[in-house]
Amino acid sequence: MIAEPNSVANLPNHKNAGHHPTEINTCNGTSSLASSPSVCVSKICSGQSPNLTDQILGERKQETAGGEEENGIHEEVVSESTVQNGSCLRNGNVKTFRGKRKIREQCENRRRHPSDGRRPNQPQNGEVVEAVTLFEVVIMGKSAMQSVVDDWIEAYKSDRDVALLDLINFFIQCSGCQGMVTAEMFQSSQNCDVMQKMTETFDEATGLQYKKFMAYPWILTVTWPVDMDDKDYPLVKAGPYWKKFRTNFCDFTSVLVQQCQFSILYDNYLMDTIISLLSGLAESMVRAFRHTSTLAAMKLLTALVNLIVSIDVSKHNLERLYEVEKNRTTGKRTNTRLDQLEKKKKEYEQKHLDIENMMNAIFKGTFLQRYRDIIPEIRAICIEEIACWMTTYPDRFLTDSYLKYIGWMLYDKQPDVRLKCLQGLQGIFGQKALGCKMDLFTCRFKDRLVSMTLDRDHEVAVQAMKLLMLMSQNYEDALSSEDCETLYQFVYATHRPLAVAAGEFLYNSLIVQEIEIEAFSKSNAKWEPNSSQLRALIDFFLESEVKLHSHVTYLVDSLWDWAPSLLKDWEYMTALLLGNADSHEQALTDAHERVLIEIILATVREAAEFHPPVGRGGTRRILSSREKKIQVEDCTRITEHFIVVLPQLLAKYSVDTEKVTNLLHIPQYFDLELCSAELLDKHLDTFLSEIKAVVSKHSYTDVLNACARVYATLCGEDGSGHKKVGLARDELVDELVHDLNQSLNTFWDEGGGFRAEKEGIHHICLTLRRITAFHHAHDLTRWNLYGTLAKLLGFEVEQNALPVQILWPALQCAYSALLWQLSSALETTSSKESILALRTHLKQYCHICTCYLSHRSRKLREKAFMILCDLLMIVSHQGLSDGLIECVEYLPSSSLQSKLLFFVEDHVFAEEPREFRVLTGEEVKKMEEQKLDALQQKRCLLAAYCKLIVHNVVEMTAAAEIYKHYMRTYNDFGDIIKETLSRTRQNDKIQSAKTLILCLQQLFQKHARSQDNSNSINSIDSSFNNIKELARRFALTFGWDQVKSRESVAMIHKDGIEFAFQGIGALEGKSLPPNLNFLLILSEFSNKLLKPDKRLVYSYLLRYTSEPALCKEEFVYSLEWYRTSLLASDEDESSIISSISEWPSDRTPCKKTLSEGSCAKASHTEMANTPSHAHCPSDLPSLAQNSRKRLKSHDSCHQEYPSGPERLKRKYSIPDGGKVENTVEVLAEEADIDVVGADQET
Repeated sequence: MIAEPNSVANLPNHKNAGHHPTEINTCNGTSSLASSPSVCVSKICSGQSPNLTDQILGERKQETAGGEEENGIHEEVVSESTVQNGSCLRNGNVKTFRGKRKIREQCENRRRHPSDGRRPNQPQNGEVVEAVTLFEVVIMGKSAMQSVVDDWIEAYKSDRDVALLDLINFFIQCSGCQGMVTAEMFQSSQNCDVMQKMTETFDEATGLQYKKFMAYPWILTVTWPVDMDDKDYPLVKAGPYWKKFRTNFCDFTSVLVQQCQFSILYDNYLMDTIISLLSGLAESMVRAFRHTSTLAAMKLLTALVNLIVSIDVSKHNLERLYEVEKNRTTGKRTNTRLDQLEKKKKEYEQKHLDIENMMNAIFKGTFLQRYRDIIPEIRAICIEEIACWMTTYPDRFLTDSYLKYIGWMLYDKQPDVRLKCLQGLQGIFGQKALGCKMDLFTCRFKDRLVSMTLDRDHEVAVQAMKLLMLMSQNYEDALSSEDCETLYQFVYATHRPLAVAAGEFLYNSLIVQEIEIEAFSKSNAKWEPNSSQLRALIDFFLESEVKLHSHVTYLVDSLWDWAPSLLKDWEYMTALLLGNADSHEQALTDAHERVLIEIILATVREAAEFHPPVGRGGTRRILSSREKKIQVEDCTRITEHFIVVLPQLLAKYSVDTEKVTNLLHIPQYFDLELCSAELLDKHLDTFLSEIKAVVSKHSYTDVLNACARVYATLCGEDGSGHKKVGLARDELVDELVHDLNQSLNTFWDEGGGFRAEKEGIHHICLTLRRITAFHHAHDLTRWNLYGTLAKLLGFEVEQNALPVQILWPALQCAYSALLWQLSSALETTSSKESILALRTHLKQYCHICTCYLSHRSRKLREKAFMILCDLLMIVSHQGLSDGLIECVEYLPSSSLQSKLLFFVEDHVFAEEPREFRVLTGEEVKKMEEQKLDALQQKRCLLAAYCKLIVHNVVEMTAAAEIYKHYMRTYNDFGDIIKETLSRTRQNDKIQSAKTLILCLQQLFQKHARSQDNSNSINSIDSSFNNIKELARRFALTFGWDQVKSRESVAMIHKDGIEFAFQGIGALEGKSLPPNLNFLLILSEFSNKLLKPDKRLVYSYLLRYTSEPALCKEEFVYSLEWYRTSLLASDEDESSIISSISEWPSDRTPCKKTLSEGSCAKASHTEMANTPSHAHCPSDLPSLAQNSRKRLKSHDSCHQEYPSGPERLKRKYSIPDGGKVENTVEVLAEEADIDVVGADQET
């Protein structure tokens, strides 16, 4: 039974979990490992023979001829007494201060003067000396790893102690350790309590870290400086060199097992030492030791798994051979042969048993300790390797007792660990033979796997989708129908890799299963794709459409890589629409036809553009030559096929608005240059006639715009298209203009009035709509439509008698006419008369739009506002040539700016009345849709006006009226207002800051008027708190870089102080300034000031605080609050006062400053007996000192302050016990900081 999964955060903290306080500084110093290939001192203390040390050291000296400087190896002969006693260096001389200092100096020398790990071989006595340690060989990147291991095996056979010591040094050095390693032989009689002494300690006297552990038959002591960097060791270093080192390190472990399997692997000495060493290092509190040893142990276990599998295969073959020999006839039976086979079989069984013991030791000693390590890289290594063991040796590891570890790690907080789990499970579920062992795991963790498709990490979600697809393909009933329906909806995801993976799952699970046996069609003698695939796809989309997924383009893009032959079969799709498919095919319903036309349009777009739809792809990538070839072939097919079929489809669906609109979008992907001239001449006339018929039948704007774009596409941008298209367009426009002029002439009466019946108005409206659609896509200036339309619009301004259905297209068509005239004037050299006429038309049209801002129709008012904003953007100084600026430039007057601002206030921020009546379900749904449409229209209006502010078409101070609504309309318009604030700050930081303070001032004045200009603290209510909160939001928009916003914030404080003390001279000390409480609002910007600027602002504040009226009781709640926010640092008062003259001011300084004793001091007893609202500071210096004392005892800086009278009074109130409350409450800023323009340049 599989236990419940545990999150890594809930795992217990073991002693080896890496939480030691000195872990960061205990390994891998600043010098790189490549520059110190041999940094460890090896010392063997043997209790068996005193000559063993001399022999080892002698052989080492012969191998490393050249001395200590060349190889970086320092060796020290241990005294015989020390050797015989079996005591290691740490228990002997290391305990003395001199010995400790010597070791530390050696470690520091190796850090400061490392040798180059990739240095060329040094010549000695005319010969080239090879690298003498395994670490040097591996780090130099020797490709022949097998020969390196073979050389080490030969050295092991000659002297296994020296060879093992070199191997131990190899693993220590690969951890990035730049310390020393000492070793002593383990003797059970003398070291019976050694297991209780295996520990990791730190010596404060020398700054050295010690680790003593068992690596049977040795007791190893590793010593290294504690100030080493724990995050810079070989396995985590970046770059191709260290990546190659990691590969070589893993290969060495695997090759070592592979080459030792026939010789020394089973000597009960080599593997015991390696496993003990790696298990001991894996229990270290040092990250580098744990990471390196865990990787080595896991790779070692993987190599053993591969070895035991090969042994099992050999054993199985041997058993078959044994049975063959045993079943032979008695005469041919050879007892010697059977005995040999039996002996070989027992040898395999013994090897199998030995390897099983090794695997158990590694699994229990390393994996069980490290699979939930605090370091995610270590956890990922464990999960990656256990998944490899399961696929390689399923008989042993593919059980519930091992699968639970992968299941638990599916809940890991790190995406890399979850990713390794999913990738490992893909290898398991990808083999059908292993499915019988995954039932319990699937039952327990299936819901978790399905939920991981919503993972915040995109790669994890993609791999989870691929895993679930493998489960569905290889194992029946692994996923329920509800699970599949959930996964199918990911084809509409915005992240394209996830959508493509879901598309593959949908195609294999739903569409392919619907394929029936394809029949051979005798009528056209070719194979036809079965319509069941298309029907399944259409049915799926119709079901998804009910669930608010009406995005055929996204669905097609998800399936594009898996079903190109189906999605590009336009011949069969159009045959189904025209009813030319096989007779046994069931006819399509209206919904099926609508979806199929949308699929055709989406596939045509995908094939022609060769780019994902909007929202899925980033920048357009450069196509390869093969992709370009496919794109050209598809465009040719599209043009040649649809130039023939599209007229038939238009004729069939001519009355269906939605279908005709989608069909008319297809010609924009035509490439007439690729189409043959004969085919084009044959079918182009029919196609143009059908489009003309559609124009005459429809009055919907979408259909008419689509028809106009078809003519524009076929004509070409520069008129280089087919001549027939241009002639057909001109003929159609002539008819429409003639019809319009004739209708208008009929209804203009003799007195200049307008008379028309309902039918006549409808006819004029239809004609205007068609002309407007064509004038938007084509230059119809030669028909001189602006004069006729201006007369019609001007008549409405004077008489206000025309219907809205005529004014709407007339306003839009006149706007298009002006744009084409302006475009022609910019592109070509125009006469002065034409430019002056254009200027007259622009002013006339702007006047018309301004008058329409107060029209009775809201729809027409909003249309006139949008056109007026766009036109002002175009005809301002932006983008015009020097010759046209003087003649065409039109900047709005102050009156027009006021009208535009009033329109925004009335149509965007005005609250609509609520209806209090019971609504049905359909009415509620309809009302919600109307609210969404209205909100979208309001956002467009606000964005259009904000563009005028950003581009300096209207004054920036107009933004103050917009900023007032920031808090109330944050959910609806917060993004637009924030972007406006950011852009204006980029244009002019000082003016933008003045706009912010102007907004707050206007709100404060409105609040003061509502409170009858009361300056009492009791007047602070929710309205005042809202202003204070708005100021806090404004302060957050300056970001964390106080240097960039230095000038802006200083200007805010300067203007705010002047506003707070406005009119103080006229009061002559009789009363407080009316705006003094504004300082509470201004204090929200104090934490954005630099310390020098705080002193300047405080000195500027002192110029206004000399009036006697400011010593009244109410002064403490506003000025004291603001002063406290400025005096956050413990600076001398004299430095603040001396900087008064540094701040420029346009007003005369106060005649006198507050001197010592100007107000009577209140003793501590008097303060305790006086109500909080009656406290009065004696003077500024003493008050500042008292404030600093309070701040120093609690907080060094106040970034946030509580708002409202309750919190203000709580600060200065006296508890019941008679003690002064000194606690200052600080509000924490929100986690989601509202930063605008933080990355702007100064």
